[in-house]
Amino acid sequence: MDLQLAGKRALVTGASGGLGAEIAAILAAEGVAVVVHGRDRARTEQTAQKVGGQAVIGDLTTDDGAEAVAAQAGEVDILVNNAGTYDPTSRWSDLDADAWADMFNLNVLSSVRLIRHLVPAMRAKGWGRVIQIGSVTGESPSAGQPHYAASNAARLNLARSLSRDLKHTGVTSNAIAAGAILVPTTREHLMELGRENGWGETWEEVERNATPIRAGTDVGRIGNPREYADLVAYLASPISDYMTGATLRMDGGRYDR
Repeated sequence: MDLQLAGKRALVTGASGGLGAEIAAILAAEGVAVVVHGRDRARTEQTAQKVGGQAVIGDLTTDDGAEAVAAQAGEVDILVNNAGTYDPTSRWSDLDADAWADMFNLNVLSSVRLIRHLVPAMRAKGWGRVIQIGSVTGESPSAGQPHYAASNAARLNLARSLSRDLKHTGVTSNAIAAGAILVPTTREHLMELGRENGWGETWEEVERNATPIRAGTDVGRIGNPREYADLVAYLASPISDYMTGATLRMDGGRYDR
């Protein structure tokens, strides 16, 4: 299927590796001029070179940093707010107010800053896409990492609110509530847990034994970055014109035990 993305320009934040890098690669393969954002210059430039895109370096947790990133990126048709952080080992008792504020600053306010800088030009042009990469924890939190779950609830909520503000403009705003994603950090974390819990020594053994315990899904495995990136490409395309204000839950049929 031709997604009709050739000639569009996109900024993907947090794209020096992991899911962001995969999103950048898939959009580039569809003919999009991709701006790859990251904080580590070497990794960001390496990813940008791989996808034939432009690298921009900056800290989105400050107003000045976000303004600099937006200025480097220039006018874009598609904004993918992927930058974020998580802490799978944190519990309520571990977290003070500063930890909550830091989580919200990166996971929520970085998106807000770029929306304020980049969406007005989309509105003026009469076409654009804003896509939030969130988590299913925003809809179904657990006791662990509550600040992360709450920040994702905010990410999903702001996508819906923005869509209402953008009505009749040709600019859409949607969110993805992602389940587990098999990026290198997730794999490393599960391998460590596998050794601690006797789930096996190879990745195949650990995945088979860890999935029902750590990420129970009806599909029976963890999602691959490519699967999420393909969904982002659809939301970014003109084909998705009739979809706005939506949160698409992509989690393999995740269930709580």
